[in-house]
Amino acid sequence: MGMPINTRARMVRRGRGAVCAAIITTCLVGCTCFEKAKEESERPLPPPPTEPAMPAAQDAQITLFGELPELARLPFHPRANAPMKQHSFTAEGADFDVDVSPDGKNLVFASTRHSTQADLYMKTVDGVAVTQLTSDPAPDVQPCFSPDGKSIVFASNRSGNWDLWLIGTDNGQATQLTRSPWHEIHPSFSPDGRQVVYCMFNVRAEQWELWILQLDRPDARRMIGVGLFPRWSPKGDSILYQRARQRGGRWFSIWRIDLQDGEPRFPIELAASSQMAFIQPTWSPDGDWVAYGTALPQPVPADPAAGPLPPASRGDIWIMRADGTGPRQLTDGQGAHFGPCWAADGRVYFTSRQSGSENIWSVLAEAVAMPQTPLAADDSAAAPAGAHSAVVPAGNPRGG
Repeated sequence: MGMPINTRARMVRRGRGAVCAAIITTCLVGCTCFEKAKEESERPLPPPPTEPAMPAAQDAQITLFGELPELARLPFHPRANAPMKQHSFTAEGADFDVDVSPDGKNLVFASTRHSTQADLYMKTVDGVAVTQLTSDPAPDVQPCFSPDGKSIVFASNRSGNWDLWLIGTDNGQATQLTRSPWHEIHPSFSPDGRQVVYCMFNVRAEQWELWILQLDRPDARRMIGVGLFPRWSPKGDSILYQRARQRGGRWFSIWRIDLQDGEPRFPIELAASSQMAFIQPTWSPDGDWVAYGTALPQPVPADPAAGPLPPASRGDIWIMRADGTGPRQLTDGQGAHFGPCWAADGRVYFTSRQSGSENIWSVLAEAVAMPQTPLAADDSAAAPAGAHSAVVPAGNPRGG
């Protein structure tokens, strides 16, 4: 999954397999509507998700949320709530899926600056020179630093379907962590660096599930819930993720699940809206705050041949306390910002098209002090899109 920006999801083209269709609908409104096979045992495994074409590079990336097929990118006219700083400078292709090293000195990100398929690159936060970490013909996306900053886990379909891989920051070949026939994406390290949480598409259940594996025993893994974009707290056994509601607009909302002795507790909904999706949550370095994105898809004509398609979505970066209170908006633009990552320097890094190409930017979270409420495009200050609240739902403690 990655979107008009970042692997948040650049949407796949129409009619390219059940998983592709599922990802599109799941990422927009959480709806997974597939045709069920007459015989479960005879249903073949769907092909890997087909990647979307980016206007600049005809790039293909794993789809998570965002623009619809054949859409031109949304022009960006920024009105940031705090000064924004640019950190990558590609004029061709795109830089996205950024993660910041624990010491705050280096960025790792996926990019199509040199190829139509994404590779992984690393650079210092304020530098210009980039180090290419991978150069496989298949796309490598969604990198995540280990707590000690010495290795990076990422997703790639170089083995035929999306799996998790591990590579050192200094040198060495990538090592494959998962080998199941199902798609596994978006990894995140535990604070001790011994475990990884990720999401896997369960073909039989037709849903994205949250799983944990032990790095010293990759085959020893367990399911902890249902959702996408998991992110492990740097300070404890809590995991953020996004999950779609099962009613109304079926928008994604931000959830947290706590682990006790390795077992999941009841899931907690931290933020939700009735008119837009809340996606891609991530922790502040102290674990006290959460950064996330909002996404508002635009209507699409029934017949694209009738005229140019409208922009699929616009997005902004928000933060809130870990209990769901005090939401604050960091960006305020007519374009799209996606994929936040909160660094040790107090800045939130993300992908934006402010410079005309998708590049890495940041904004200082401390510069925004006024709690706010996300607004939909047709909302006014007197009519918020939806209230933030912490909700503990009754039901399955495994997050389903």
